[in-house]
Amino acid sequence: RKEIMSTELLMLLNSTILFFVIIIAQALIAIGQNGLSAQAGNRDSLNEPTVLRKRLQRLIANLQENLVMFGVVVLIAHAAGVSNDQTALGASLFFYARVAHAVVYAFGWPWVRPLCWFVSFVGLAMIVLQLF
Repeated sequence: RKEIMSTELLMLLNSTILFFVIIIAQALIAIGQNGLSAQAGNRDSLNEPTVLRKRLQRLIANLQENLVMFGVVVLIAHAAGVSNDQTALGASLFFYARVAHAVVYAFGWPWVRPLCWFVSFVGLAMIVLQLF
């Protein structure tokens, strides 16, 4: 059976879906807090976001920054035909660490969040190193 896509591309897709889910969660919380009309309006005078919503907003920004790098590296590796056990492991580490990071960030657990981020960074670095 031929694989439809590489592990690296699958983890990129999964990471993008994770990003989308977090955006939707934050939006639903905002609608719950402010109402649909206020959120659909110009949003000039919304209530101060809840603590959870602030965390999700920061999480979105953080994941966006990291997803750009991850996406670029995965697509470069794919275009260069570089796919091996190390790149697959690196991509998997990135994705699963980002899932853990999202949960930890949302719940505000100290010290674990930077560890999750670091593991995702190691996964990214594993792919980059295979390109040289």
